[in-house]
Amino acid sequence: MDTFNQSSDFEEGSATHRVYRALRSMIVRGVLKPGEKLKIEGLSKRLGTGASPVREALSLLTSDSLVERIDQRGFRTAGISATNFAEILKLRCVLEDLALRESIANATQDWEERVVLAHHRMQRAQNRKTEDFEDLHKAFHMSLLSNAQSPILLQICSRLYDLNIRYRYLAGHDISYQQRDVAKEHADILAAVLALDADTASTRLLEHYKTTGAFLSGLLGDGALA
Repeated sequence: MDTFNQSSDFEEGSATHRVYRALRSMIVRGVLKPGEKLKIEGLSKRLGTGASPVREALSLLTSDSLVERIDQRGFRTAGISATNFAEILKLRCVLEDLALRESIANATQDWEERVVLAHHRMQRAQNRKTEDFEDLHKAFHMSLLSNAQSPILLQICSRLYDLNIRYRYLAGHDISYQQRDVAKEHADILAAVLALDADTASTRLLEHYKTTGAFLSGLLGDGALA
């Protein structure tokens, strides 16, 4: 899932890599709130590590647009806004359309099997309400694009996923959002992909994003995420 992440600059299992993953998860899931000042000493104690890995991880997260520098003297989590969300959604739709079509054009049996397996794992986690659902959700969406022979494009799509999903976590557990049949939306996307119908697959994927986007845009407009 983190194949296209900047943390690959560091050895898997290194202190910086572990802290990067932990902080990214805390920001994306809303544990660290938008605009919250990030004190290195406090985060070091919280994560049980030294100051250097925290500082290095925060610098990486600035490149991911999840953390902002404060006058070169410190860090804070990136803020949120309706304008920022609209840009993220627009870029996701344009770039994932491109990646999905390229992925389908390069279709192989191995890729199709990976997509089916990723969907199965995600759906099982959703049915069982396990804690790893979000990781498996991202794995499914990235598997759809993974057959595109464009590493930079896939890296950008991975980062945009994190930026987008952060807004969904901040929206919380609104009842009207939960009433969507997201499982069916995923299944319909998968069916079109396996049929190698790029037009239908793209339409279904983008509608999936736009439906979520319309809901979150409404909350942002009402100030519910502020």
